[in-house]
Amino acid sequence: MSVMNRVEVAVYQKAKDGNKLCGDSYYYIETDDKFICVIADGLGSGTFARESSDAVIESIKRNYNKPMKEMVKVCNQQLQGKRGVVLGIIKIDYHTKKYSFVSVGNIGMIAISKDLSKKRTIPNSGYLSGGKKDIKVVEEVLEKEMNFIMFSDGVTSTDLSNKFYQHQDVNDVIQSFILQNKTPRKDDTTLIAFRYKEKPKGLSYKKNNII
Repeated sequence: MSVMNRVEVAVYQKAKDGNKLCGDSYYYIETDDKFICVIADGLGSGTFARESSDAVIESIKRNYNKPMKEMVKVCNQQLQGKRGVVLGIIKIDYHTKKYSFVSVGNIGMIAISKDLSKKRTIPNSGYLSGGKKDIKVVEEVLEKEMNFIMFSDGVTSTDLSNKFYQHQDVNDVIQSFILQNKTPRKDDTTLIAFRYKEKPKGLSYKKNNII
């Protein structure tokens, strides 16, 4: 688990059964005024999928201070001549006390309030491959002690029905998911759990801190 200024993060990632390399990539960073988390899933699996997802993450690292739609645009431009990618980005704004989420394709996100009520965001359809793409950014009010779950399509509806995400501690969320899913994964799987807290601690960033 990574403990940052106002966010705690835990990550699970595993390649599709039979593959050594996961086609998903992820990245998260915290600054004085925001937290950003990204999952990019290259279409298919293996080396070419990872090449595309890594290209998107490198673009995010250079452009995370831009507006959400602009971040998606520059990521899309990186995919000319490469395999396509589905992408999810969430930004928590500490000043406005709001969070924004954009997803192209099947990167999912669930926001869980302190009372365990949950809100699942519907992604934009399709995927990024360098062509023109119209997207919608969803913005919601940020609550104290709110948990967020982001996941690639390796996390199934059956997995979600087990309600592993109801733990408050993000490390417990990941461990619960692992205990419930001991069978080989049928797809590349990335699951990121993070918890927003208002009390500042320090500044840091992480990339691919895998459990």
